[in-house]
Amino acid sequence: MSRGFESHTLRKSICTLRRTWGSARTIRPERTRVSTIKPAKRGRRTVARHGRLTSPHPFAQLMKVLAVAVAVVLVAGLGVGGYVLYDLTQSYTADAVELEGQSDVPPDIGAIEGGVNLFIAGTDKCEPEYADIFGDRCTGPDSGSELNDVNMLVHISDEPRRVTVISFPRDLMVPIPSCTDADGNTSSAMSKQQINTTFSYGGLSCTVKTISELSGQDIPFAATVTWGGVIEITNAIGGVDVCVSGGIRDRYTGLDLTPGMHTIQGVEALQFLRTRHGVGDGGDLGRISNQQQYMSRLVKKLVSEDVLSNPATLYKLASTALSSIDPSTSLTNPLTLAQIALAVKDVPFDEITFIQYPTVADPADANRVIPNKSAATALWDALATNQPLELTGEASQGDGVVVVDPTEAPTEEPTDAATEAPAPTEGATEAPAPTESAVALPDSIAGVTAAQETCSNGNLTGIG
Repeated sequence: MSRGFESHTLRKSICTLRRTWGSARTIRPERTRVSTIKPAKRGRRTVARHGRLTSPHPFAQLMKVLAVAVAVVLVAGLGVGGYVLYDLTQSYTADAVELEGQSDVPPDIGAIEGGVNLFIAGTDKCEPEYADIFGDRCTGPDSGSELNDVNMLVHISDEPRRVTVISFPRDLMVPIPSCTDADGNTSSAMSKQQINTTFSYGGLSCTVKTISELSGQDIPFAATVTWGGVIEITNAIGGVDVCVSGGIRDRYTGLDLTPGMHTIQGVEALQFLRTRHGVGDGGDLGRISNQQQYMSRLVKKLVSEDVLSNPATLYKLASTALSSIDPSTSLTNPLTLAQIALAVKDVPFDEITFIQYPTVADPADANRVIPNKSAATALWDALATNQPLELTGEASQGDGVVVVDPTEAPTEEPTDAATEAPAPTEGATEAPAPTESAVALPDSIAGVTAAQETCSNGNLTGIG
């Protein structure tokens, strides 16, 4: 597609957005449940293969970045907002964060050159309109603090473009470097602290600095979204369909889902993303893969015609994202956002890979984990080669999800049988041989691709 054609398409779409939004009303859709079908099988092994899929709609070139993950959702919404709704960027840039040792990247008209890393932190900020959802978290002595409970590094490779989303557990114990907060206060370096405390020492900049030193990756772009922001963004697209195997009942978050498919939004979406007692073994690693199921299905929703062909939905998504995110200063230029969007516009689902940062149990505390350094080195080395990734391990550490056949989903089962998840089956979703040489990741690294279908491996006990 030529740049001239892209510009023509963009101008035409802008006009359509402006005409449509003039008469569109913002309506919060009510939660619905979709029908369920028979149980499905689980597989272990897949290959993230390189290929090319045509864009489903002209706006996909600006929205595909949003389809990478919840993280990239935020950036893509910004990409749309930057091009189409430039006047909205004032609120977006007001709270921009300067990253230590980083400078702005000069924007260009085309896709961003080379590989690029983007970091997204999801924080538990007690916003007044959502504080009652968090219970004691927002009424006790720590209500004024803010922790980075979700940490995702989005790696976009150079040509051929591939996207890898690496999730770092909140319970990961790592060295934290000296950081300077917004008030100019400097914290001392620490040899071992929980990674989700970095935000409290120096905000987004400190979290990015910690992840950069841990991974050896340069991270020029970053953003923060609160749980309240996740609620609003999910509402803006009318909810996300998620799959549950075995049922989820979590008294800590209040989530109660029967086996099958559910369209979740609002508070229920937040409950789903926060639950750990209701999935797998009740630990944080299971929660990560549960969140990755949400992100993978969000990918498909965002590039569907339901979103891309609806100018009012696009406008609402862009304006919601702009008001829900605090970016690094390097992400405040709309052209930079569009560059990132253009870089990933043609990446197929089987080249979008969700990975859990490899860990082992912390010998000093059974409730914490530490880096699996040899596996982590293999991961970063594999990304450096920019070859397809072969996932040889399980879909999840902590049994948070099961892999199912794309044509199937779990059915509603009698209460006495609903507590058992489907038994894993070797090869259920094994992919065809790759067209180019793939790099096999160690089997200690868990992950899935956006092309795979997963279901939350729920439990009805609500305890971990």
